[in-house]
Amino acid sequence: MRFVIILAMGIALVTSGCIKVGPDFTPPKAPVADSWLAAQNSQLAVKADYHEEWWTVFNDPTLNRLVEEAYQQNLSLQIAGLRILEARAQLGIATGNLYPQQQQLGASAAAIGASRNAANTAAGDLHYKDLNTSFSAGWELDFWGKFSRGVEAADAQFLAAIASYDDVMVTLTGEVARAYILIRTVEDRIRLAEESVRIQERSLEIAENRFEGGLVTELDVQQARSLLSNTLAAIPNYRTESRRAQNALSVLLGIPPRDLSAQLQQNDAVGIPKPPPEVAVGVPADLLRRRPDVRRAELQAAAQSALIGVAKADLYPHFTLVGSIGLQTSDSPLTREGGSHLSDLFSSDSGTYFAGPSLTWDLFNYGRIKNQVRVQDARLQQLVINYQNTVLNAAREVEDAMAGFLEGQVQAGYFSEAVTASRRSVDISSLQYGEGLTDYQRVLDAQRSLTRDQDALAVVKGSVAVNLVNMYQALGGGWQSRSGQDFVKPETQAEMAERTDWGTLLTKPQQSPAGTPDGSDWRWPDW
Repeated sequence: MRFVIILAMGIALVTSGCIKVGPDFTPPKAPVADSWLAAQNSQLAVKADYHEEWWTVFNDPTLNRLVEEAYQQNLSLQIAGLRILEARAQLGIATGNLYPQQQQLGASAAAIGASRNAANTAAGDLHYKDLNTSFSAGWELDFWGKFSRGVEAADAQFLAAIASYDDVMVTLTGEVARAYILIRTVEDRIRLAEESVRIQERSLEIAENRFEGGLVTELDVQQARSLLSNTLAAIPNYRTESRRAQNALSVLLGIPPRDLSAQLQQNDAVGIPKPPPEVAVGVPADLLRRRPDVRRAELQAAAQSALIGVAKADLYPHFTLVGSIGLQTSDSPLTREGGSHLSDLFSSDSGTYFAGPSLTWDLFNYGRIKNQVRVQDARLQQLVINYQNTVLNAAREVEDAMAGFLEGQVQAGYFSEAVTASRRSVDISSLQYGEGLTDYQRVLDAQRSLTRDQDALAVVKGSVAVNLVNMYQALGGGWQSRSGQDFVKPETQAEMAERTDWGTLLTKPQQSPAGTPDGSDWRWPDW
């Protein structure tokens, strides 16, 4: 019996996975440009840069702190980390299929009484008790690589879950930076509006004095008051915008909406973040290696490719090793001379076993298996095209952000000149009006232009910073900072460990167990 068991295990180890039906995955080709459209711009440096902590280029300690807090506290990122644990457990399930898939340890005790009038019982012992215990197993050999392909698919899905986590990190840092820039932009717009209010209040005072002195009509006073009221009316709208941005930022930080004003003023760095004089962008091909969503799309296609082999294996015979070993005894006097006793269960004469191979083949499947293979192949082709589309959209996002960043700075230069001219116009017109050399319409036009130009300049400055954030996000930077960190917070790990036995998966879920040091597909299961 021992020989039979050793032989069965040897056959399983030798034949398992010796053939793998289905395609071996080849990374699909994707259309990638040789260079960026604006590669010749002096503000862009075509050199390698993984942008690991791109937000630090703004040299804003408050922004740096907010990004770190979001990384530690954001709930969407925590969910992405837990999905990695789920995928790792799914990989463990797939790995277990490489071993005996059916195992059963059983025991039974029975009192048996048979009818004397039943067939084949005339000379038998009709009344006896029976005890037996046994362990049986069924092991479908991985002859066609079905289970190895399943592990291959689960492993790719596990790595895709890690890529999804990285993609959430990239998105999170971008959203935090954009919310922060919006808050700073609105603060600047409020400051400029209040500055315009002070200028317009002074003009109103001058108009009222001239009206009381009989030098002008009431029209000047009412026009001045109308302009001042319109400027004041814009400020509550800015404050509402600031409140919404702070609420959004609070959620990104994993806290209830609250007033973040005190937290935002902890450092001297205030105002709209300023971009660096030069930005490293690399080349378009870098997106294939750096952007997590591109990696995820490729890994999803790899997982689907393996599922074709899983489906295709069902077209071929299934080879299974089955066996059982156990003990059985009864108190029937016919079992041996002198009678058997239940206490003899663990004696050497009570042993039973059987072992042998079996073959099954779904010959008449009426095309179901072939069509299942076709289904999996069609899904693979969809994911291949999805990968190519992801690469194209990644390049588009970079180009869009790059154009917005570069052209926004040109626009900001013009608005800066307009603000300078508007300020001078306000000074000249106010002076001439005070001396009675011009009418109040000139003052109104100058002050209105100054208010408009200052606000537009603040908006464009914020847009330039946001487009730089969009460019860094599109380039796929920011996820590298999680290197060496756990995907799940320690307190969450402790809570889950108390509820469920997670083994070592909680502490090292980022390590893919795919393959062994010698390059084979065989691996130890998670018992």
